Amino acid sequence: MVTLTRRAMGASSLALLAGCATGTSSSSGGATRGAAAIGSFGVDLAGRDLSVRPGDDFFQYANGTWARDTQIPADRTRWGTFDILREMADNNQRVIIEEVALAGGSPGSNQQKIADYYNAYLDQAAIDARGLAPIQPELDQINAITNHEQAIRVIASPGIAVTSPIAMYVGLDERNPNRYIVNMSHSGLGLPEREYYRRTDGVFPGLRDSYVAHIGRTLGLVGQSDTAAKAQAIMAFETQIAERHWLRADRRDRSRTYNLLTRAQVQALAPRFPWNAAFEASGLNAAQEVVVAELSAMGPLAELFMATPINTIKAYLTYHVVRNNASVLPTNIDNEVFEFHGRTLQGQPQQRERWKRAVSAVNGSLGEAVGQIYVQRHFPPAAKAQMLELVENMRIAYGQRIDQSPWMSAETKVLAREKLATFRPKIGYPDRWRDYSGLEVRAGDAYGNSKRAQIFDWNESVSRLARPTDKDEWFMTPQTVNAYYNPVFNEIVFPAAILQPPFFDPNADPAVNYGGIGGVIGHEMGHGFDDQGAKSDAQGVLRDWWNAEDVRRFEEVTTRLAAQYEQFEPLPGLRLNGRLTLGENIGDNGGLQVAYHAYTISRGGQEAEVLDGVTGDQRFFLGWAQVWRSLMREEAMRNQVLNGPHSPGIYRANGPVRNMDAWYTAFDVTPEDDLYLAPADRVTVW
Repeated sequence: MVTLTRRAMGASSLALLAGCATGTSSSSGGATRGAAAIGSFGVDLAGRDLSVRPGDDFFQYANGTWARDTQIPADRTRWGTFDILREMADNNQRVIIEEVALAGGSPGSNQQKIADYYNAYLDQAAIDARGLAPIQPELDQINAITNHEQAIRVIASPGIAVTSPIAMYVGLDERNPNRYIVNMSHSGLGLPEREYYRRTDGVFPGLRDSYVAHIGRTLGLVGQSDTAAKAQAIMAFETQIAERHWLRADRRDRSRTYNLLTRAQVQALAPRFPWNAAFEASGLNAAQEVVVAELSAMGPLAELFMATPINTIKAYLTYHVVRNNASVLPTNIDNEVFEFHGRTLQGQPQQRERWKRAVSAVNGSLGEAVGQIYVQRHFPPAAKAQMLELVENMRIAYGQRIDQSPWMSAETKVLAREKLATFRPKIGYPDRWRDYSGLEVRAGDAYGNSKRAQIFDWNESVSRLARPTDKDEWFMTPQTVNAYYNPVFNEIVFPAAILQPPFFDPNADPAVNYGGIGGVIGHEMGHGFDDQGAKSDAQGVLRDWWNAEDVRRFEEVTTRLAAQYEQFEPLPGLRLNGRLTLGENIGDNGGLQVAYHAYTISRGGQEAEVLDGVTGDQRFFLGWAQVWRSLMREEAMRNQVLNGPHSPGIYRANGPVRNMDAWYTAFDVTPEDDLYLAPADRVTVW
């Protein structure tokens, strides 16, 4: 659950839904429901660990037996609710894709493209037989570079999948939601984040040594000489790039990362850098304005690039073009890249089966073509209508919470209400499907298909600059188990694949649905009012619209919330970063508060009946905790804590509930319990 910004346009951002059941009995009894998909009313009671007090560790109480009896599959770095649903979605898509692949289709049809893309990717033997021939033109192009301007032209050329210290792309203009604009941000690292290059404690020095060795082996596999020296030079270069990168938490600040510059001002950041060559080679030369994200880093990164020996740049580009294309290159290269980036860095014991990776590859290039078939089979029209009703119920509850807010002024409440009223929900799938007629897919050409898909996507992005924004566009496919909030369009988006148990089950008890999908709808709405989403107004314009005193009081509340999460220590010596995870934690805190408010309203003053010895409020909170079932390998946990905006699942279960009075009452939590917070220390954002 994250806010979708220009940086994430076209990529996934982890977000969840939430929703309540309609057309079923109320939690006080009533019309007969069908059988719930999980347990007797929607919660896996057998997965609890009743030896744990809820107030000591609510995640463990709700999920402990499941966690004890569950193993992370060997081809996964984590396993939990999201991953289980993604596995289901992958299997459903495999059936669709393989039926299409078997049947084929007329030349130029989506069916032909799906079939040829999938079959070519799946045929590892054919990929091995072709050897380095498909990538050799790119390797030759890099090898022919003699100066830094030529290097920039190669980097900026569509279809050559290299990495660079400075990235340019087309995204939404956060101060003008009606236009697209060129964006610029820092990039260029092969390790996940700058701290991997800087820290001298724990596993980090060993990881750096392993990375250097891996780079050398990879260069050797494509015929490079002096691989050890080149690997050391690449590592030194990336370390210098990392030194100039902003902290992850600072990069969340949308006010600091929106810097509108003219082309002349961009040139002035580093006059020696061939900026015009980058714009020309990428097809962006007509653009006269650029939004620069990490402004203070751009000049130093450009100067670093120009000061780095050209042979180091060439080795750097060679390694990254091979790494980024490994899945469609011979097995020895694919295995080498997995050994480091999968096994060593993420702790993943084995590579995913080829068919699973093929499904992901097809989704990456032809996602809506697959999605169109997916929703026909797996998303009934009634589900969309139900979800729209659920969103409206949550909108009502959110409005009442805004009205009751003790820290927001009446003046700002009016504008907040206006923003809430203009939230646009997108449910299930787009109304208009993407046109893939311009994408050429050839049988037996896995590498070429990947390259042409990159060029197709890039050219489509560039074409956006000549037209107004398309507010019907989706930035996730329907088969994605995820959701997002987009502040520029002021929209909350819930793809079809996440609208299933345990998030949403029309036959589950309403308390469970409010705690599951209700909490996630509230979370997505909450991104419109978190520390960054709140910077956009009802029309999606990035501007200051809050009363200044409201901002001060809001920051007081959220600072307390950040401090709470910084007490969580997933690994010895590694605590959560309260600033980095603040937006998501605000979303969870407010989303669950609003969902509980909506659940209370839904009962119409009636007491909820007790089901299997579990009260309505207990079912609500168990529904929330069940959503966050997850196990993570140590390496993956480290990466998430250092690099990701989301708290790990255990803290997404425990963090919000300990701030809610109703949870204390529901589970008889006392001051002796580990999660207990004194009433004065509990944080209520909304």
